Amino acid sequence: MFDFRLVEDRDLIPIAEKILEGERLSFEDGVRLFRSSDILTIGKLADIVNRRLNGNFVYFTVNRHVNLTNICVGTCKFCAFRKRKGEEGAYQLTVDEVLEKVRNSGFIREVHIVSGLHPDWGLDDYLEFVRAIREEFPDVKIQAFTAEEIDYFSRKESVPLEDVIREVAASGVDALPGGGAEIFSEEVRQRLCPEKLSSERYLLIHRIAHSYGIRSNASILYGHIESYEDRVDHLLRLRKLQDETGGFMAFISFAYQPKNTQLGGSYTTGFDDLKMLAVSRLFLDNFRHVRAFWITLGEKLAQTSLHFGVDDLDGTVVEETITRSAGAESSSYMPKGRLVKLIKESGRIPVERDTLYNVVEVIDG
Repeated sequence: MFDFRLVEDRDLIPIAEKILEGERLSFEDGVRLFRSSDILTIGKLADIVNRRLNGNFVYFTVNRHVNLTNICVGTCKFCAFRKRKGEEGAYQLTVDEVLEKVRNSGFIREVHIVSGLHPDWGLDDYLEFVRAIREEFPDVKIQAFTAEEIDYFSRKESVPLEDVIREVAASGVDALPGGGAEIFSEEVRQRLCPEKLSSERYLLIHRIAHSYGIRSNASILYGHIESYEDRVDHLLRLRKLQDETGGFMAFISFAYQPKNTQLGGSYTTGFDDLKMLAVSRLFLDNFRHVRAFWITLGEKLAQTSLHFGVDDLDGTVVEETITRSAGAESSSYMPKGRLVKLIKESGRIPVERDTLYNVVEVIDG
């Protein structure tokens, strides 16, 4: 039930009426929501939409992140993970080291692979890791290679994107992660990551993947130098592609982590984090899932977000290093029992899932 008398920002009432009637929000609606300070109204509306889609369920998976190398030819100013070859702290894992990491993770359902763009590694070098994991752990889902990595393989090997994506799928990859989107505004991208793939190419790679039946996630990096208009434009373009393909599983918003980066700046606030999640839920009406990445949010704010439109807390993660290099202060591992506790305390029902959102177990009672 929604009580219009409790709306503090009366300019939100026409937007609330749209949402309650199931109407799609416009670009102007999205900007108005971001500019409003009435976070409780925005959160309540997002919660209503989320419950329509997911009821009382909150999803999570038991997963393991593996970053194969931090050696990277990229120049992204917001990145604190990247190292040059030979630089102190640079590393590149071997296949045996990766397999040992997975073995030592206990029972997991997903291996999530994102890495630097190594100057000496080609497509087959990266796929060797996937093939080895698939051979030893045939039942584990593998989510690997962002659009930025797919683009790098294509350019480095002079191979069409379609061929790269087919090879990635044939090697055993089940889904693509959403990283590399950052912010779609080309003006902002030129300031953040001028050598990175364009927003159009990011969307093209996901469109091709979807055409081959490969599901993927989508993301945004916010809280740096973008405007509210940039955020809404980003969401609008994702919504448009989802209308075309239906291939996105979840949307993930990554809060900018400024420590140790060239860009500098400050951390996002909890207020902005919750608003980003809630507005995403309201605007992306054709996405089933909105995920809170507890590594950047912290577990308490991630738990709170379950009442602001979020229906997924990601997973156990284990050893995520990219955002922690930039100052994320949360632990890099959360036990399954802790995730279940956070969800139950929020009054929701925990649902363990796999990478593709197949339900493993509904943990009720």
